[in-house]
Amino acid sequence: MNNHVSSKPSTMKLKQTINPILLYFIHFIVSLYTILTYIPFYFLSESRQKSNQIKAKPVNSEPQSAYRAVNSLGGLASVLYPGCDTLDKVFTYAKNKFKKKRLLGTREILTEEDEVQPNGKIFKKVILGQYNWLSYEDVFIQALNFGNGLQVLGQKPKTNIAIFCETRAEWMIAAQACFMYNFQLVTLYATLGGPAVVHGLNETEVTNIITSKELLQTKLKDIVSLVPRLRHIITVDGKPPSWSEFPKGVIVHTMAAVQALGANANVENKPHSKPLPSDIAVIMYTSGSTGLPKGVMISHSNIIAGVTGMAERIPRLGQEDVYVGYLPLAHVLELSAELVCLSHGCCIGYSSPQTLADQSSKIKKGSKGDTSVLKPTLMAAVPEIMDRIYKNVMNKVNEMSSFQRNLFILAYNYKMEQISKGHSTPLCDRFVFRKVRSLIGGNIRLLLCGGAPLSATTQRFMNICFCCPVGQGYGLTESAGAGTITDVWDYNTGRVGAPLVCCEIKLKNWEEGGYFNTDKPHPRGEILIGGQNVTMGYYKNEAKTKIDFFEDENGQRWLCTGDIGEFDPDGCLKIIDRKKDLVKLQAGEYVSLGKVEAALKNLPLIDNICAYANSYHSYVIGFVVPNQKELTELARKKGLKGTWEELCNSCEMENEVLKVLSEAAISASLEKFEIPAKICLSPEPWTPETGLVTDAFKLKRKELKTHYQADIERMYGGK
Repeated sequence: MNNHVSSKPSTMKLKQTINPILLYFIHFIVSLYTILTYIPFYFLSESRQKSNQIKAKPVNSEPQSAYRAVNSLGGLASVLYPGCDTLDKVFTYAKNKFKKKRLLGTREILTEEDEVQPNGKIFKKVILGQYNWLSYEDVFIQALNFGNGLQVLGQKPKTNIAIFCETRAEWMIAAQACFMYNFQLVTLYATLGGPAVVHGLNETEVTNIITSKELLQTKLKDIVSLVPRLRHIITVDGKPPSWSEFPKGVIVHTMAAVQALGANANVENKPHSKPLPSDIAVIMYTSGSTGLPKGVMISHSNIIAGVTGMAERIPRLGQEDVYVGYLPLAHVLELSAELVCLSHGCCIGYSSPQTLADQSSKIKKGSKGDTSVLKPTLMAAVPEIMDRIYKNVMNKVNEMSSFQRNLFILAYNYKMEQISKGHSTPLCDRFVFRKVRSLIGGNIRLLLCGGAPLSATTQRFMNICFCCPVGQGYGLTESAGAGTITDVWDYNTGRVGAPLVCCEIKLKNWEEGGYFNTDKPHPRGEILIGGQNVTMGYYKNEAKTKIDFFEDENGQRWLCTGDIGEFDPDGCLKIIDRKKDLVKLQAGEYVSLGKVEAALKNLPLIDNICAYANSYHSYVIGFVVPNQKELTELARKKGLKGTWEELCNSCEMENEVLKVLSEAAISASLEKFEIPAKICLSPEPWTPETGLVTDAFKLKRKELKTHYQADIERMYGGK
């Protein structure tokens, strides 16, 4: 995939242009400072010693042996708190312990206005106020009433109910209501296209759906007639205007009205049906990179085991922590992260990618983005968002005066050297990187990255500029999001950490790709995850379940991930390939498409790239979304003129970009047959709305191939 090896600091340093004599003098001062600060660091810091420790071991001496974290060799963890074996019990425990403490926060919208851009487009801009908070007790009561209201509307235990909504406090309240009353929550991404939403709703046979006013008006309105079983639509943010074209028998309610219904209803003498650990909590539809989305059945015990494993990797997790929630809650990474926070007394402030920072697209110039107000200590991100932050900051660095730029680069390279040795740099953090750190509030102590591999360059950038560890995680929806997370003191790049305490991992030989668990110096193979976090399989898809899951002789459930990994001597895992990404060329060479993309995607000229190859041809081609600013500048230097679309469709421009890609590919040590021989430039970005990438911004190769079929024929046929 990407970052197959831990990159050395020297290969990721920024280049400075500074007088050599002045540079020697600066190095002398820096060396003196380093020597003076090393002695107290040596006695006060444990991080260096910890980073060298063994983190996971095989449970026996066989090559196919599973690896476990050193603190779970005696047995895998499966519960957070004694007796709390279902999600309703976990929330009740948290409510009783943290009663009056803040739990869910939402910013008030003060004003909303249309702003006309220079190109004539109209963008909505908002000015937001402070966060308004609900306590643990408030959320518990709202969830209890909502669940009872749904019961009054006819929702039965162990039946499906869908949520198709943006990430917000009401999403979590609705989820907790479903966990309490044993309703099976069907989650669908807010960015899914109409056919995928219809597929999920009809496959799960839902009669009730929870959504927002905007999604009802923009997406659901056009497809409700295609979902014949639908009876009740609940909007979380007020009632939209009624439409006469709604099918007969479909009633729209507000969430507040359903809660009032639940609060006023007689709860009859019998208590509501409580879930068992083995009951389905969530049917999570993945925005998979191939075909229609699949529904993954996740039990209460699956989620609790996964959350237990994740929480153990976050030191000092507790009531002082503030988490910013902005990724899709329909994604297992965000849902797991928020459940970790909820169960440990943290508060969760809600945001969105459009309002996250002061510079975000919906924030009116001069007003504050969400992180500036919330000042979170914990944050989850997908690589696409981190890569964007990295490129934006580096573009700003390039626009600085020569003195400012060289000062930043010197500090950056100095800090890179220090953190690679396990040392801290308080002066650099305070005087050089404080402004960059303030982009996400200034208080972040841990960034957790998941959903796709993170490049070594971007990971090191986040370590340096945001002055905090970047925990890379590896997990799948099918493993309840849990697999591995790096330790906070491990600053190595290109790894995803040791197995979590809730699961074990082994490597299975993959002969076709040439990966074996007997390989030297490191065992390699397909990653298999085992443990109580491994889910129940795919909803109404027994055939696919049998391919991806199996039970061993001890009754433990295992997931075959399709990812290829290798274990370092300290027990940390690297993702080095993916079975689906491996293509055999005409001459017999194997090309890892993910490896090619990882080597090229961090170029300033590239916003996104998809490599493509097939066995009927002898070379790789690529589809590229170029960076508009960088491509326009390259065109100016080469004397090429035209509109954005004309530049992207220009053969001369394709050749110029190809030269840049080829140079970068050689620098990244790609083999000659791995370097794209031809490319096409796309003037349109790839977003989840276009259907060409998932909500975690993973490439949807099948859809990209269909979209660029004419270009594929041109690049391979010479048409």
